[in-house]
Amino acid sequence: MDDLREQVELLERDANLSTSINDVQNAIDMLTAARAKIAAGEPIYRKRSGCVLILIRRRADPRTAALTLARLQTPFKETMDTALKDIKPIYAGLNKYGKLLDKKFKDKPLPSAENDALSSHPSLINRAIAMHLLREGQFGVASTFVEEANRHPPHPEPTLNTPNPYLSESWEKNLAEGTFNSEKLQQQFAEMYHILHELRVERNLKPAIQWARERSDILEARGSNLEFELCRLQFLCLYVGPPNAQDNNDLMTDSDGFPTGPCDAYCYARQEFGTFRHRYARDIQQLMGAMAYWENIRSSPYARYFYNDTAWEEAATSFTREFCSLLGLSADSPLFTTATAGAIALPYLLKLQTIMKEKRTEWTTQNELPVEIPLPSTYHFHSIFVCPVSKEQTTDANPPMMMPCGHVVAQESLDKLSKGGRFKCPYCPGESHARDARKVVL
Repeated sequence: MDDLREQVELLERDANLSTSINDVQNAIDMLTAARAKIAAGEPIYRKRSGCVLILIRRRADPRTAALTLARLQTPFKETMDTALKDIKPIYAGLNKYGKLLDKKFKDKPLPSAENDALSSHPSLINRAIAMHLLREGQFGVASTFVEEANRHPPHPEPTLNTPNPYLSESWEKNLAEGTFNSEKLQQQFAEMYHILHELRVERNLKPAIQWARERSDILEARGSNLEFELCRLQFLCLYVGPPNAQDNNDLMTDSDGFPTGPCDAYCYARQEFGTFRHRYARDIQQLMGAMAYWENIRSSPYARYFYNDTAWEEAATSFTREFCSLLGLSADSPLFTTATAGAIALPYLLKLQTIMKEKRTEWTTQNELPVEIPLPSTYHFHSIFVCPVSKEQTTDANPPMMMPCGHVVAQESLDKLSKGGRFKCPYCPGESHARDARKVVL
């Protein structure tokens, strides 16, 4: 990538298109002037017929046109040669950049469709596309897409080891059957984008706080900190006052000389922080401690709260995550996540496919990849459990099971150990029955 970056910097430094544009414009002006001169012909002369004055323009003289073109040939050629000379380094740079791109990103064929598990489930793909469009706020495009999908509903045949869309009991089933109506989801996501606009652009926390307050019971049951984070950010905004006061480190004062910003923040804290005193007592104490440093808050131990450049973006991210969670969705688009992870994994799978063809071997594992894909930590969504008895990774068909003693083994290992009766745990003296084991969800 360093070679590509270096070549881009050379193009940005050496590409002087303004000179070439001026040269081309001069050539155009020459041709325009020559055409006008040839089309004008001989000068206009006057002829009097009785009391009427007649203006006559003679036809263009061929000798004049030939002479004009002859005089134009040399300066026009010089101008075009200069323009080509200026463009030549750009062409050379683009040629080198193209070669570096071909060298870095070699053209490889895409994997064959024989391993395409979703080829017989177009409804799943339609669902992912429709949800991605809705999550991105492209409501008009999403409506058109859903309408066309409903007009020609797919009827796939189930594929081994892939989910069947007809087994769903929510809007996913409706989309698979061609009866999905996206109006409700559009309204919900429209509300989300409205609140995000107020947060990121208008710096207005009231819609987000109101949304979180209406769902405070659900958010608290989920262990969410969203409502308190928004109220804390509102407290900080009231404390520092308008942006110019924050930049100048100067707070506005009332007629008695008291700072209006900290006073407003204190009143807001007395009004709103009471409901958070049990769960966020320490955080509230730290915010109240900042009241003593109102004259030099920038150099106080609490400056990190008041001068956090990422506070608004963090609040918007937390709101998006909680909003999507209440809808039963992930914070990021599954289609975007899948496409990104697939783009990272594709080179490794292509290399594996090439090796298998050379060695005439086949991919025998269906529930796991034959090679490890180095995905970023943000794309690790599920823990992996390997049975300590069979040394095999658990799957949906062979889930991990926890015995009453607390040890976990795979379902198949549990069946072999129990044999339909009581059995002893392979890792402790505890005894139990297979029916006492509970499925572990990671």
